[in-house]
Amino acid sequence: MGFCLFNNVAVLARYLQQQHGLDNILIIDWDVHHGNGTQHIFEDDASVFYVSTHQYPYYPGTGATTETGQGRGKGFTMNFPLPPGCDDAVYIEIFEQHLLPRALEYRPDAVLISAGFDAHRDDPLAQMLVTEEGYRRMTQVVKEIAATCSQNRLISILEGGYDLDALGRSVTAHVNELQRDP
Repeated sequence: MGFCLFNNVAVLARYLQQQHGLDNILIIDWDVHHGNGTQHIFEDDASVFYVSTHQYPYYPGTGATTETGQGRGKGFTMNFPLPPGCDDAVYIEIFEQHLLPRALEYRPDAVLISAGFDAHRDDPLAQMLVTEEGYRRMTQVVKEIAATCSQNRLISILEGGYDLDALGRSVTAHVNELQRDP
């Protein structure tokens, strides 16, 4: 149902587990669309903790707060469906007040970001109001998780972004923050 032929972040998560012996993987998905494929792949698996912020209601229509995983994976999916118009302050509050404490409790061996930049205020596909500064701060929080829990093992995978100027500015802010010393 998604925009991708292959779920790159899911392939990477399994690769890190199977080829590098990493047990627990945290996937943070800040793309404006819910990553229903990623959630589905890992919803019965406690070794992958999936966290998504996404516009709701919006395509694909999944990602309710009640979707928290199944079986062994119950409690290892955390969705933040957001109404149109959410800005940096809303996203940063989610990252600082909800994601950060839960991720530190989970203690992942690696942190992966499904880094879609289509929640940017200039993006034509959605109605969110995130700026480059918001993406920079979200990156800082994710870096803190990786530094505290996973020996700075942090991989960011580019996902969406449909206004090329906004995408370029957002990716630049994100990469600059990734390169900054802690």
